[in-house]
Amino acid sequence: MLLESLLAFLLATVHLVARGTVALSGPPRSVWLSTAGGISVAYVFLHLLPELHEGQHHLQERGALGVVPGQSAIYLVALGGLVLFYGLEHLADRSRSNERRRGQPDSTSAGAFWLHVASFGLYNLAIGYLLVHGERDNLLLYGVAMGLHFVVNDHSLREHHKGRYDRLGRWLLAAAVLGGWALGLATEVSELSVKMLIAVLAGGVILNVVKEELPQERESRFGAFLGGAALYGAVLLAAT
Repeated sequence: MLLESLLAFLLATVHLVARGTVALSGPPRSVWLSTAGGISVAYVFLHLLPELHEGQHHLQERGALGVVPGQSAIYLVALGGLVLFYGLEHLADRSRSNERRRGQPDSTSAGAFWLHVASFGLYNLAIGYLLVHGERDNLLLYGVAMGLHFVVNDHSLREHHKGRYDRLGRWLLAAAVLGGWALGLATEVSELSVKMLIAVLAGGVILNVVKEELPQERESRFGAFLGGAALYGAVLLAAT
């Protein structure tokens, strides 16, 4: 219980302190951001996806998602998470483009900001909840991976929403992590529901990292990304 509480407050703090990390600005993309992205992706492929395989059995037993074959259902949820966050990224890009055409600063509209922050708030809520009801044997590894993932997300959200994110958005996302943790202490959902949360998280992490690394204009650091993925992959394999 102590470790879950400590990690919840540390994860919330990431959103509050990442603003001062000037070294993360670019291009070229910061070595640290690319390393953090590599670590996050390694965690998804070596830890979360194997958990999704286990979650398939729960869906097959319960006949969840109706016509969808049991061996595909849990991955369909993960795909849904990926598509959802791709849609949010597309919305933010279009909103910034529209604002620039209107002669406004290069930032999203208020509506796009609130939708983006609300969606990431639910995402953070799930991450906080999984601190209590997720994989307990590797909780510290989960906390490290999600903390670094928050650094990547924070950088992206600040780029889209500028001052509005610093004034309000980061505080709401920090509160969402703590809210998820508190909800986990107060309630417990079924194991199937936990697996579904993990599936959405896996899809979200993959999209949120890859969208930051692939665009050519970001001048991403492949070596740092590879190093982060390889190093944390080795740690995860050693821990299993």
